[in-house]
Amino acid sequence: MKDHAQGRRPSGRRPSARQVEFMALLDQGMTAAQASVVIGVHERTGRDWARGIVRSAGRRYAANGQLAWSPPGKVIPPAVEKVIDARFLSVDERIDIADMHRHGVSVRAIALELGRSPSTISRELRRNAHPASGDYRPWATQRRSAARRARPKPRKIELNQEMSDFIAAGLRQQWSPEQICRRLRQEFPDRPEMHVSHETIYQALYVQGRGEFRRKLARCLRTGRAVRRVQRQPDQRQSRFQAPMLMISERPAEVADRAVPGHWEGDLIIGAGHQSAIATLVERSTRYVLLGHLPHGHAAEQVKDALIAAMGTLPVHLRRSLTWDQGSEMAVHHKFTMALNMPIYFCDPGSPWQRGSNENTNGLLRQYFPKGTDLSQHSAKDLAAVAVRLNGRPRKTLGWETPAERLAALLNP
Repeated sequence: MKDHAQGRRPSGRRPSARQVEFMALLDQGMTAAQASVVIGVHERTGRDWARGIVRSAGRRYAANGQLAWSPPGKVIPPAVEKVIDARFLSVDERIDIADMHRHGVSVRAIALELGRSPSTISRELRRNAHPASGDYRPWATQRRSAARRARPKPRKIELNQEMSDFIAAGLRQQWSPEQICRRLRQEFPDRPEMHVSHETIYQALYVQGRGEFRRKLARCLRTGRAVRRVQRQPDQRQSRFQAPMLMISERPAEVADRAVPGHWEGDLIIGAGHQSAIATLVERSTRYVLLGHLPHGHAAEQVKDALIAAMGTLPVHLRRSLTWDQGSEMAVHHKFTMALNMPIYFCDPGSPWQRGSNENTNGLLRQYFPKGTDLSQHSAKDLAAVAVRLNGRPRKTLGWETPAERLAALLNP
């Protein structure tokens, strides 16, 4: 009612399938009278459609939304000009384009005159040239532009009953939307109007479908869902732990350059059948190795206790941080942090290079703990002996000093 009082067409009207077909015939070069005969409507109705005029409550509204005619005896209020976003070409600009183009003005000169990009003018002329004569007709172009902007648009499946019936039959046979769209291309290879993507079918079910129709067809999908599940983006991952994680991007810059000791990297090496494990810890600046004994399994609580036991004897200045991956063994990472006042920074998913020193050390450890063996057979003394061997090896990255010598220098300056 408010739209009528202001002399404007009520918003939200969707063109019918006959109107869409009528406009397609006009684009093919037919006159309004010829298209009206083909569609089967009165010629005056066809002329109104061609001019973008629609009827509502006894009134006729022009393409710009202004009241064009009302029953005798009713006062037509002053028209209010419809404001369109400046991104779109206005009808005045289109008239200027037609005039200058008719007089041979170049595309760049037209663009400079109107303050538009040359590609905008070139695309406008190419897209809206009349199919028969090649002329650029500003008023017809304005109507087509308004029709293209109208929302919501009729969907391809809505306009093709044959395709709609084929899709419904396929769904009732428990075919997936992708199987249906591929079958359509095989059944109708020379009819592009019968080709549709599987995403369009999903949208027809989840967005367009309503009520019992949607529920019946959705039940034919293998998932049985009547609503679409939201797909998370990689940067919207949910934390797999209840306690908030500190990500590696939040790690202090001093960790990256290895200048300050006390920052560690850790992981598990896994035994045969994922039944046994050893916790490995490497200090980033000295490459000093600690091994955590896990004789009773590698669940979160057991890993937490092993790490506290391994690192609890270190002085505070050598317990600055720990970097780990997002494995389930760190589900109680907050308890480790509270026990040692030592933050844990988690790597990004699938990014083992963010713990490069630890990955390299795990490779060295496989000399002593081969893959596919039972790691629970090794005692705490065995692990300590292996750690002593690694920490006593001269390392090229340390100028051929050993990790044990570097650590001793830190403990006894």
